[in-house]
Amino acid sequence: MPASLWNRAYRALTDARGGQPLALALERGDGSISVFRTSILPQDPAHARLNERYVERLLKFLLWQRGGWRVTVAGEPAIADYLGGVYAAGGARAFDYEFMGERVYGRPLAIESTTFDRAPEEREAAAPLGRHLDGCRIGFDLGASDRKCAAVRDGQVVFSEEVPWNPSVQQDPQYHYDGIDDSLRRAAAHLPRVDAIGGSAAGVYVNSRVRVGSLYRGVPKERFASRVVGLFQELQQAWGGVPFEVVNDGEVTALAGSMALQDGAVLGIAMGSSLAAGYVTPEGAITGWLNELAFVPVDYRAEGAPVDEWSGDGGVGVQYFSQQAVGRLLRPAGIELPAEMPLPVKLEQVQKLAAEGDARALRIYETIGAYFGYAIPHYADFYEIRNLLVLGRVMTGTGGDLILSVANRVLKAEFPDLAERIRFHIPDEKEKRHGQAIAAASLPAKS
Repeated sequence: MPASLWNRAYRALTDARGGQPLALALERGDGSISVFRTSILPQDPAHARLNERYVERLLKFLLWQRGGWRVTVAGEPAIADYLGGVYAAGGARAFDYEFMGERVYGRPLAIESTTFDRAPEEREAAAPLGRHLDGCRIGFDLGASDRKCAAVRDGQVVFSEEVPWNPSVQQDPQYHYDGIDDSLRRAAAHLPRVDAIGGSAAGVYVNSRVRVGSLYRGVPKERFASRVVGLFQELQQAWGGVPFEVVNDGEVTALAGSMALQDGAVLGIAMGSSLAAGYVTPEGAITGWLNELAFVPVDYRAEGAPVDEWSGDGGVGVQYFSQQAVGRLLRPAGIELPAEMPLPVKLEQVQKLAAEGDARALRIYETIGAYFGYAIPHYADFYEIRNLLVLGRVMTGTGGDLILSVANRVLKAEFPDLAERIRFHIPDEKEKRHGQAIAAASLPAKS
């Protein structure tokens, strides 16, 4: 049940029956506030369940897209009470409550109520990061199996390399510090000086401080708090206090795409081991949002939607736009592979079959393409999109072309106005490698 179709039907019903205004305001740790305004059906027994479903899924999307530790529900106290019970320590969204509260923002997630006319004012501040190409800079990207680093001089890559590492199983944060520092020193050897350092990595970063990241999952909790959270501030100090910025890798990918296209309103989607995303505003800036689209709902089935093993929620993006989706669709497609075979190897097998024209493998990609075609208009409810940057292992080869072809077909049939506005882009290998390095290096302004 695509979220875009469910919401379209709900909003049509709201228009027909007379809606009441509702706003959700999300406040982040720096005091910035995002406000989403909508309408709900009259809050009476006949509509209560529909309203609860609509607003709960809406808040779930907003929390993982924009982030927030305080949610103000403006317009309907009963909805605020309902959400307060769901997003609570003992509620159905206990994972989101704990993650957004204590883990990301260091305080309990709070849900408050007010009247619609007293909704908080929006205070969005796009981060003034990126597009600084002057001087001698280092850009790095930290992956699960390798760390990439490049020396950039006045916007040109003069050195780049990839070094294997295995950070996720390491218990001592010194391993992470030493590895990153080693890559920085290798790059610095090719520059007369270092004016600024910028980096990207999977996970959640707030003001260059590590809040959550799979790269550090082997580190015990107490050592994470004492050493990992401020890892990049420690490195900055060791490098003489030069401007030093680190953001989520999806943000840097979107920024690289925006710089290459010389345009804004870019949503980047990477379908790999998980689903990563990043966004560049129409004005060309990255935001302070989380953009963790792996955990936003795209399938509104009440029962039967695949469940994310981490958050325990059903119908969220990672199960539809990653190698997990490919693995999940093997059996329905009629492809039998050993259960113990790792997902990346299963993906390689499906890619090989697709290249050979195997109809079973092609059906997997057609299905993901249909998922994507219906998800794009859902994303467009929350982002202004002119350019959709699509990359990742799942998009490699014949299957990737088929995904985009089917997605385009869905858009043209169901959402023709949107199909005319959005352009798809798939970066080549050089653009991905060098573009990412340049974009990361461009994050900080010189002091």
